[in-house]
Amino acid sequence: MSDWGPVLVTVILFVMLTPGLLFQLPGRQRYVEFGNFQTSAVSVIVHSLLYFSLVCVFLLALKIHIYIG
Repeated sequence: MSDWGPVLVTVILFVMLTPGLLFQLPGRQRYVEFGNFQTSAVSVIVHSLLYFSLVCVFLLALKIHIYIG
């Protein structure tokens, strides 16, 4: 039995938190910009901190596991 929970959580969060794809925090002209496909160093740092904290919450605190097989 293989545990696909961590794989799915990390892939989904990576796609959702890619700076400029769905949203960018902080934006270039506003605090939050949606779908502008641009990024900055500050937004990369903010999104990576959000990614790390959400991965820790989902995998360590909530213990999400999906077993297939």
